[in-house]
Amino acid sequence: MAHSDLEALIQQALARIETTATPPAEAPAQLTAAQLAQMIDHTLLKPEAQEEQVRVLCAEALEYSFASVCVNPTWVPLCAELLAGSPVKTCTVIGFPLGATLPAVKVYEVEQVADLGAQEVDMVLNVGRLRDGDIFTVYRDISEVADAAHDRGLILKVIIETALLTRDQKVAACVCAQQAEADFVKTSTGFSGGGATAADVALMRAVVGTATGVKAAGGIRTAEDALRMVAAGANRIGASAGVRIVQDFASGLTERAEPAGGDSY
Repeated sequence: MAHSDLEALIQQALARIETTATPPAEAPAQLTAAQLAQMIDHTLLKPEAQEEQVRVLCAEALEYSFASVCVNPTWVPLCAELLAGSPVKTCTVIGFPLGATLPAVKVYEVEQVADLGAQEVDMVLNVGRLRDGDIFTVYRDISEVADAAHDRGLILKVIIETALLTRDQKVAACVCAQQAEADFVKTSTGFSGGGATAADVALMRAVVGTATGVKAAGGIRTAEDALRMVAAGANRIGASAGVRIVQDFASGLTERAEPAGGDSY
């Protein structure tokens, strides 16, 4: 894709957002606890996480039928072993949490974790380059990782780190990810002082339409938080509180304890 074509697509997306009213969020109808669980990436990305915690994470994911467990790359072989034969996927992170590594390094990470058993990867885009307006570098970074992931049958989610971006930068990030053929765009790492908001999720969904997934992550701690993100357009939720979220939803306890935001990991 030419630089000028990418810029034109971003301008078209911005114009579309300006002229399209965002419908009010509504709680999804007939959503069951099992369906909500199948949208959750059960997450443990703390640097101090140890093997026993990862084993518990996988056991919980199997018990509740979460979409995946999301762990740092060093734990991929263990998770792949514990989850083998189940529908729960092994997800890991690439260029995490800063996104400023070289594309070739991110590609190498993808190759390594694919060989170790990962099935999904969440990469952090180059936030600094995006904020500089170097959109084509951001696009090429994602595109190289997307090619490596898809060549190995992996799902790719692109973390755009919404807390660090303006509205126009969020739109540009989503366009870059979609044009690079990422499978999802994702709000946050949870490590940059801000997490998912329903407004950001709705904006991202408005940009990518229905063809690309939207993952909300960062500060999602309660069933109420998760439902708000789903209502805004998320079809995947990243959270370390997946068990509590599903249990509270199943029990009808959806009163939010605190606003979503901050470190969920």
